[in-house]
Amino acid sequence: MACLKDLLADAEKLKNPIKAKILAGFFKTGKGEYGEGDIFWGIVVPKQRIVARKYFQEVNFIDLQYLLRQKVHELRFMAIAILVMKYQNGDLKEKKRIANFYLRNLKRVNNWDLVDLSAPQILGDYFFEKDKAALYELIGSENIWVRRVAMLSTFGFIKKGDFTDALRIARSLLFDEHDLIHKAVGWMLREIGKRDRKVEVAFLDKYAGNMPRTALRYAIEKFDQKEREKYLKMC
Repeated sequence: MACLKDLLADAEKLKNPIKAKILAGFFKTGKGEYGEGDIFWGIVVPKQRIVARKYFQEVNFIDLQYLLRQKVHELRFMAIAILVMKYQNGDLKEKKRIANFYLRNLKRVNNWDLVDLSAPQILGDYFFEKDKAALYELIGSENIWVRRVAMLSTFGFIKKGDFTDALRIARSLLFDEHDLIHKAVGWMLREIGKRDRKVEVAFLDKYAGNMPRTALRYAIEKFDQKEREKYLKMC
């Protein structure tokens, strides 16, 4: 508990009201927006990482649960950053425990930066050579962030040259109602294309005509102008 108090005290010292106001707008915390209710202290990411790194070995799962329940965005960010650090430094038994803890707390991984920080690093590694049924279950969630976790987790597979699940999940989420899912789908397709352009092109040739424009724009960002124009005309 003393360690948690020290972490909170360090975080409190880093509060920046001016930056907090900017971040609240950037992360869409207004009524009806995707980040509604999120509170910001105005702590920049590099400083959050410094605090997380300082305490990641001492903070336990009870402490992490406490931090994840907080409305302050930076406290949840630090909790997730610590969880990633613990995972990267853990043995197989510890990694399993962390992955299960993460899955139980997905609803607290509730903004795009929190998802992107953790899903590829934890689930993208943990499920790489395992049965992925639990990952596919996330696709049908009513929670946008849980669905984004499903898509972003495949980044871990993509980095290791395995595109199968990324393509399957991309297809499943292709017509999702939310723009942030469209962006995630397009981003993962672009990452596949960086490693194997033919695979991405085959997907686009089949689906570009019906893809949400945001997803398509993200997917073809690295294409030359002529290629971009070709696919945009299909959409």
